[in-house]
Amino acid sequence: MMHRPHEDPLAPARPHPVPDAGPWPEPPVPGQVDPAVLGALLARHGWRRRGGAPGRYARWTPPEPGGGGTSLLVPESRAFPDCEDLLGEALVALARSACPTARDILVGLAVPSDEIHWWRDVPEGPAGAATWPAEERLRSAARQMLLAGALAARERAGYHGARRRRAAAAALETVLVGPAPGGRRLTAYVPVEAGRPLAVRLHQALCAVREAVDYQRATGGMDAFDGAVAAGAGHELTEAVVALVHGTEGARVAVEWAPGAGVPEGCAASAEPVEFSPGDLAALRAASARYLRDEPSAPVRITGAVVRMRRSSPRGPGTVRVRVLAGADVPQVRMVLDEESYLVAVQAHLVGLPIRVRGRLESRGGFRRLTGANGVTPVQVDEAERDRLMKSLQENIDFFEEACGTD
Repeated sequence: MMHRPHEDPLAPARPHPVPDAGPWPEPPVPGQVDPAVLGALLARHGWRRRGGAPGRYARWTPPEPGGGGTSLLVPESRAFPDCEDLLGEALVALARSACPTARDILVGLAVPSDEIHWWRDVPEGPAGAATWPAEERLRSAARQMLLAGALAARERAGYHGARRRRAAAAALETVLVGPAPGGRRLTAYVPVEAGRPLAVRLHQALCAVREAVDYQRATGGMDAFDGAVAAGAGHELTEAVVALVHGTEGARVAVEWAPGAGVPEGCAASAEPVEFSPGDLAALRAASARYLRDEPSAPVRITGAVVRMRRSSPRGPGTVRVRVLAGADVPQVRMVLDEESYLVAVQAHLVGLPIRVRGRLESRGGFRRLTGANGVTPVQVDEAERDRLMKSLQENIDFFEEACGTD
């Protein structure tokens, strides 16, 4: 039987913290900026070092043509009395600069972050612009990839489905996203404090997928994709890569570590972007289907509130939908109960009590179905929780009406 994955709406990543045009609202406080970090960010974003007093400061100019005459004097350390003044002048100049990279550097200073970069090689439109659909595809694919990284950071699996999606989506709340000029490049800033596991796992998983694709194209074997799961690869990530590459002449993803936080254990200080081409799509799609098909079901013991009931006749088995409170990291599951268990679920629903049930969480449908459901029992809760459940019942009275009706 074919899988029909149902994806929850993705919480959008936070936008760039300031408008795409106009001056930066307020430059960082010089006393909170490490000169070495500022220098590393300038070099990362292509600024050119033009000399300066050795051991004291360096002069930097922007990479963009016509950079408005911007020139920064950046101290190399805090060992000299004029360090604070030089830093303050450099930060004000960055805040006033019209160079796009100046804004990227200020983001890196304001929120110490690992940077994830995406590129899509798509045909240029007039004046170098990309079409609206091309930019939307870039943002959508990047969002999918971030979610896949967040899922893999929590647990490695060939297919996550609905599992862990709420926690993974919540992990994206702190991610900042820069503008996508031309619709061909996008940068996400993943705060080190909250998001480094996401960035590390995504980087390792992409490398593993690249190696698995190379192996498949060379030998025809899919075994390398199975081993890539341990690095964080899976259905969600391969689907994100397909979305990124489709309709392009090629696509690349690179991760650059926050200069002030150091390089994560097991990662290279500087790594080339991971590249994919349209010729990789067949292997990626085959791997995605393989992950979807082969992820096993999981035995669970779920506690949840009954929110919907239905059966086709006054007697016999019926279908129950439960909002999961504990036992599985999914929002809701459906199950078919025999007549006795169905009546227990109805009674628990009427008095505002959750139920506890055992079964197997099936991958078919995105881990939203419990098969072999048994051992249904009401669960006693305190008065506050019971009142909350009863209020939820009253707000969703149509569910109760369905329990009394027939198909």
